[in-house]
Amino acid sequence: MREKSVFKMNGFAALILALLCICSGIYLIVTGTNSPEKVALGVLVILLGLIIATSLTIVQPNEAKVLTFFGTYLGVIRDQGLWATIPFTFKRSVSLRVTNFNSEKLKVNDLEGNPIEIAAVVVYKVSDAAKALYDVENYEKFIQIQSETGIRHIASTYAYDSFGNNENALTLRQNSDEVADVLVSDLQKRLDVAGVDVIEARIMHLAYSSEIASAMLQRQQAQAVLSARKVIVDGAVGLVKAAIDQLAEQEIVELDEEKKAQMVNNLMVAIVSEKGTQPIINTGSIY
Repeated sequence: MREKSVFKMNGFAALILALLCICSGIYLIVTGTNSPEKVALGVLVILLGLIIATSLTIVQPNEAKVLTFFGTYLGVIRDQGLWATIPFTFKRSVSLRVTNFNSEKLKVNDLEGNPIEIAAVVVYKVSDAAKALYDVENYEKFIQIQSETGIRHIASTYAYDSFGNNENALTLRQNSDEVADVLVSDLQKRLDVAGVDVIEARIMHLAYSSEIASAMLQRQQAQAVLSARKVIVDGAVGLVKAAIDQLAEQEIVELDEEKKAQMVNNLMVAIVSEKGTQPIINTGSIY
């Protein structure tokens, strides 16, 4: 089923013609009480006016009227206003406005098998009114079910977080824009049959399920602590190396390898330690 245009004409002219026919028919019937031919003509004129009236339809802004004639699909009127079309047609309205759908919080297993909660908002509009009405049973319900199916599929395709194991892999938490683009593409394929264009789809809720949320939080905290420790150690090594090199260049003191090792140990402990160190003043020989 494809959307196509249908015959239409100015509805105001048709409305005036219908009123003239009805008024003329009534006049002929009233004035022709002694003339059966005049009465019959009046009845026919009134019927003609009523037939013209059945062709009238009002199309609101951003709305389409889909016309069928005794079960046969005729076409669609998209232009707003009052129109006259084929008489005795059945007319159904389809909104062409941009609409959003907020999915429920879905419980899904991600790529690594961790149970997560995910929800998304889908922004769409009807592009083909005929397909929306006649290719699916209920296009709004169809959009809802297919959107949730697409969200589940995307959630199971990516991991919630890589935890630094593979920095190049896309994850639901770190690559929201890329995942949103993939979700839009997936939903568009699913909703083409309903004549719907997906404008945007974006994850609005993402969290671990309650049964593993505490454990995953501890894992994230441990990962953050390890990353911070690595930065501290890298910085401490640079500081110690710079201190030893500067002492050697300025010939402030000569240290053998054993004393250098002791100095490195003391500096590393002082820099890396989370608690303040207590200095010890040596008034004797360092040997």
